[in-house]
Amino acid sequence: MKKIMTAKILVVLFLFFTLFSCKPPGQQEEPQEEAFGAAPVKVFKVKKQRISEKLLYTGTIEAWKKTNITPDIGGKIARIHVEEGDRVRKGQLLAEMDTRAIRLQLKQAEAASAVAEANYNDAKRNNERMDRLLKEKAVSDQQHEKIKLAFEAAEAQLQQTRAALNLAQHNLDVSLMKAPFSGVIASKNAEVGDVINPMMGGFSTVSGVLTLMDFSRIKIEIDASHQDIVLIKKGQPALLKVAAFPDEIFKGSVSLVNLTADPSTKKFKVEVSVNNPDFVLRPNTFGEVTLEVSTHENALVIPQKAVLEHTYVFVVRKDNIAERKEITLGLQNSDRIEIVQGLKEGDLVVVEGNYGLEDGAKLDIKEVIE
Repeated sequence: MKKIMTAKILVVLFLFFTLFSCKPPGQQEEPQEEAFGAAPVKVFKVKKQRISEKLLYTGTIEAWKKTNITPDIGGKIARIHVEEGDRVRKGQLLAEMDTRAIRLQLKQAEAASAVAEANYNDAKRNNERMDRLLKEKAVSDQQHEKIKLAFEAAEAQLQQTRAALNLAQHNLDVSLMKAPFSGVIASKNAEVGDVINPMMGGFSTVSGVLTLMDFSRIKIEIDASHQDIVLIKKGQPALLKVAAFPDEIFKGSVSLVNLTADPSTKKFKVEVSVNNPDFVLRPNTFGEVTLEVSTHENALVIPQKAVLEHTYVFVVRKDNIAERKEITLGLQNSDRIEIVQGLKEGDLVVVEGNYGLEDGAKLDIKEVIE
């Protein structure tokens, strides 16, 4: 009897839980409504602002001035007065050749010039005296001619010795290597005691004894396409970013625009210069150059990601319904784009969740970005 009662109780409990676990018919559509409900989106409020069309290039930073310090004559390097990294001023003595032989030649030329000048002065006086005597007819034409020829020979000898003196002085001057401009010693390419001859193949004038750079101002050469070159003008503002200072922007300008394309690359050379008084920008490193080629003030601007297929966007109607709008584009840069036609200030444009969105879809706005 107890077993029968227990079985009945279990049956009643089973029917009870089965009955209350079932939902009314009206509640069966809730999961389906949730699956096909409003699309979650983020929107941007259209507003007027300044927009600039930009061109981006990457190039190598170079010193504004660079030269290889090389003597004009051959010989042995006697002294190098600077080291790599030293800052030098214009006219400072950097290195010198062994000048002992040159100084002896200079003294010899000075002595020869002094003798020639004395002979010249004596011949000049004799020639002037003979001119007076000839007028007085106190000497013959033959005697006068002989003195005149002696004077001309002395004059020629004087010019020859002066040329030799100037050459010796020049050799001494060029054996003393001085800085042609203020800058920094970028590299030391030879050592004391090296024998060099710029006229022979064993010495490269590309390297020189020292390399001097002035990068208180730097330049970057970039190659522009045929489409871009028409937008670039000399004096145009330019911005430079380098990896060493990711949060800094260095201002410069376009200093050169070559209107003739390179025959091999078909690109146009453009040079950008940037002041670098603190020497923080280093030559032979990479930099990213931005050129603002066109600017519109008070333009209707939206994020690039709001535009689909370059032709349309989705805007939000007052009833939170998506509406497809055809648009006309204007200036654009890496993250913003100008809308010339199709939108008005204050419109809400879908910027996230717009891919796959359909015209007339219900929207759930999660965030309004201004």
